Amino acid sequence: MVMDLRSYDVICFGDEVPGVLAVISASREYFRRTKRYPRILLMSKASLQEGIGGHLVRGGLAYLDRSQISEELQQSLKLDTFGSPATIYKEFLQKSGVTAIALDPRKASAALKEMLVKAGADLLSKVEIKSVSKEGQKIVSITTSQGVVYAGKQFIDATVNAELAQAAGVRKLKGFETFGLPNSELPVTLVFETQGLSARALKEFDYIYLKRFTNLADAESQKFLLYAAGKDAKLAEELRREMRDTQGNLKTLWAGNDYIDVRAPALSVAYHSFRGRKLSFSETGIILDEGNIAILPNDRLSWNALLFAVTASEAEALARSGSKPTANMQREMLFITTWLRSLGATSVTYASELYIRHAGNVTGVVEPLTGAQMLLGGVPANEALATFSYHFDVRGGIPGIGEKANSLGWFKSLSFKQPIFNIGIRHALIKNVPNLAVVSPCSGFEGLACSVGRIVEFNAAVGQGVGIAAVNAILNNKNLADVSNREVRQVLAETGQLPKIFGVPNNGDGMLLAQFENLVSSDAIA
Repeated sequence: MVMDLRSYDVICFGDEVPGVLAVISASREYFRRTKRYPRILLMSKASLQEGIGGHLVRGGLAYLDRSQISEELQQSLKLDTFGSPATIYKEFLQKSGVTAIALDPRKASAALKEMLVKAGADLLSKVEIKSVSKEGQKIVSITTSQGVVYAGKQFIDATVNAELAQAAGVRKLKGFETFGLPNSELPVTLVFETQGLSARALKEFDYIYLKRFTNLADAESQKFLLYAAGKDAKLAEELRREMRDTQGNLKTLWAGNDYIDVRAPALSVAYHSFRGRKLSFSETGIILDEGNIAILPNDRLSWNALLFAVTASEAEALARSGSKPTANMQREMLFITTWLRSLGATSVTYASELYIRHAGNVTGVVEPLTGAQMLLGGVPANEALATFSYHFDVRGGIPGIGEKANSLGWFKSLSFKQPIFNIGIRHALIKNVPNLAVVSPCSGFEGLACSVGRIVEFNAAVGQGVGIAAVNAILNNKNLADVSNREVRQVLAETGQLPKIFGVPNNGDGMLLAQFENLVSSDAIA
């Protein structure tokens, strides 16, 4: 029997946006240096005919999490609203028609496809890894369940659960195992899109609900509020309090040109009252949360709001089975649809895949990245490839973290300031599989770093760097793991692609978080 063998320079498994941008960067850099296109393969478990771009496209996550830059910093450093993103990410947003926040999944997929075609990449859908072959420590090929062997020089894993890395023998920590919480995981979201319910109409409903739920004289509304609180008067009072700011004003939703931020639980109360389910995520494991909503053309609204609790094992299993929503999730969508239609939506559709925020982290990277290191400013400025700022966002919470902290005698706050840090690639490079990088929320993050490290805009900058590093490794006949941040930075500078670098060390909070991460991780390892 003749073996079906196909050879490539760079193979990426998974089509999350940072991985796609990584192979496009690799192709462009190879062409710049050799005037020839490399052989690039992008393979995915998913059907790429349904769209290219992972959870932003098939998962429908149209509300982009952007780098959060204070007005003070914008003015003092002459930065744009979202700082200075990686050039390839800016290009992707521009080609996708993004004004500020809202990404139309269909346009995003078309933009990525066009960029991949220009890069000369081959695309392969519905791939299952049967085995990974290695020579010494390096990966030499991937054999698929179809029996086809794909050989490569450098490999990139762009899956949320580091599936290729796991198949290559890389150890992955489950959930928040660095905190000694291997079963705890961030919730998953089933994003849905409404049509026919305008931003203006939603704003009016939100305002009416806020007025009524905060009015103790409105007996009917108080009854609905108590019902949403599972007849728990204390919770009902808490929910009422969350509907006003510190000055006592109603926390109405904020609407920008292409996005809506829901700031209070009024819409959540209305839904949970209709649903007959207590508005308590820790008790029920399902919640219509205060939503991040992207405004798309033709009165389309994309909602990142419906959370489902999962264990670490469940997150891994969902990722391995194509991130498909379960029967229970689909059943919840029937109630969501009925409720939204009552508000005027003419159609409600949900994404074909889940948004899985996090599914553990790989170990054995060249330089792990902790939350404390982010707060301390990240990599040195003379090595930096970009700068990113985002809060330690553990939406839905890390189950058990408070109890864990208390049991170890940590009674200080677990709220840390938002880091503004410089980006490198060394946390994505695998030491023991030196021609493999993991560019995803599953990279070598430790402690609280994964809460920031799961954001696409950050990983896109890492992906661009890894793509360039892969070409450096190929052309200089060296290991990907041995490519330095400085080598990549030099290319970005030479080609006019280096963004502004402005990491700001926060020594006070950084040292405090280092204490906490060390305390909890040493206990976890023990």
